[in-house]
Amino acid sequence: MSKAKTILSWVLRIVSAVILLQTLFFKFTAAPESVYIFSKIGLESFGRIGIGVGELIASILILLNPTKILGSLLAIGLMSGAIFFHLTVLGVVVMNDGGLLLTYAALVWIASSIVVILHKDELTRMLTQIRNLIEPDKSKSL
Repeated sequence: MSKAKTILSWVLRIVSAVILLQTLFFKFTAAPESVYIFSKIGLESFGRIGIGVGELIASILILLNPTKILGSLLAIGLMSGAIFFHLTVLGVVVMNDGGLLLTYAALVWIASSIVVILHKDELTRMLTQIRNLIEPDKSKSL
């Protein structure tokens, strides 16, 4: 991977992790905005805490080089849920935030998606290893 791609990958990973980590304070302290959001989608309080834990795990995995793809995939999944609920239940603007939460979710989704694309060769190797664990090559056992 070229130096420019490596730098881009790190910048995107740091942006994603910072956004995800920044929102944890609100989820874990039961800030009124977080309680409102998760009450509105029917997931207060277990969903608020559970998703917060998922975001914490994603942030850590994104920042660790060997697990950056897993962290990025987890972030994409979590942000897909956030974007879905913004577009179907919550609306773009939540409690006069000017659309900031939706913007953050979209930024994390886009940044994490680009990280996965930048490291698609690693993803392919990882998926091949998983497939080989699940379906070992039968010709080797003959």
